[in-house]
Amino acid sequence: MSETDILLDVKNLQTFFKGTAGSIRAVDGVSLSIRRGETIALVGESGCGKSVLALSLARLVSAPGYHPSGEILFRGSDVLKMDERRLTHLRGADISYIFQEPSTSLNPVFKVGYQIAEAVKLHASRLPDSTQNTVERVVSLMNLVGLPEPHRRMNAYPHEMSGGMQQRVMIAMALACSPSLLVADEPTTALDVTIQAQILELLRDLQNKLNMAILLITHNLGLVADMAHAVHVMYAGRIVETGLTKSLLTRPGHPYTRGLLDAVPRLQSTSALKGIKGSVPHPAHLPPGCKFAPRCPFAQAVCSVDEPSLAETHTPYHFVRCHFPLNTVTKGPQSD
Repeated sequence: MSETDILLDVKNLQTFFKGTAGSIRAVDGVSLSIRRGETIALVGESGCGKSVLALSLARLVSAPGYHPSGEILFRGSDVLKMDERRLTHLRGADISYIFQEPSTSLNPVFKVGYQIAEAVKLHASRLPDSTQNTVERVVSLMNLVGLPEPHRRMNAYPHEMSGGMQQRVMIAMALACSPSLLVADEPTTALDVTIQAQILELLRDLQNKLNMAILLITHNLGLVADMAHAVHVMYAGRIVETGLTKSLLTRPGHPYTRGLLDAVPRLQSTSALKGIKGSVPHPAHLPPGCKFAPRCPFAQAVCSVDEPSLAETHTPYHFVRCHFPLNTVTKGPQSD
């Protein structure tokens, strides 16, 4: 695909929170791009800045002392420079979100049909079929995401539905206006593996029908093996490795990526799961040099002094932020 296919182009995004303790770097110099119809995965442990990055794409972060910088170019227009009127049209219509844990994201006092209808009414002028009334659109959306008996289900409250059905309602809300970019933030959290597979298959099917780009955010590399075209691995607010999915999963270059892969359970393995020692550093107290050095089994003296830059590896489009990148071939995670 050509450069004209680029839908979202993030350049050196930095999101700082300034408080009494000083500046907290939640996202620090992240650059990535997404093309139409493409799925990009953003992976990493909790606390690495994935959700803050996702919310920043549509300027949904509203916290005291929040200061973003860099560029977020959506169809060539900088989101960070948009006025509130333009942002209102962007949110939900051009960029839409599936938030994690639908049981806490859906309003418990409103019927699910009403909540889907809110998104429809807000962007009525953007609907692909302007002849549909609101109820017809809600029913068609519920059919699209595979909810049975939509005329009856639209009158149900969230607590009357299973976790999988609640997640499908969230997806219906996100797709109400056929967005160009869908940000799926941990879309399968708290769901069993069977429902996880169904939700991912649903997203793949809808992407093909709508030619929609997807930013899939997860801490589980096993979920992206069959879905993403490329993967960005995030740690302590920075991208530490990026590459095409097959290359990154079969030949990881960063010890952190290798640690995430080793933590993925495999069906025929009898050995105990491996974990990554330690925890993600607090963004207000980042270590000097490589941010992963205190947890890295391969760290050397230079790692605690100088922070490495992203450098291309032996494989095209594969970049690693490490002084001593790995070159061991490893078996990637099995798909669900």
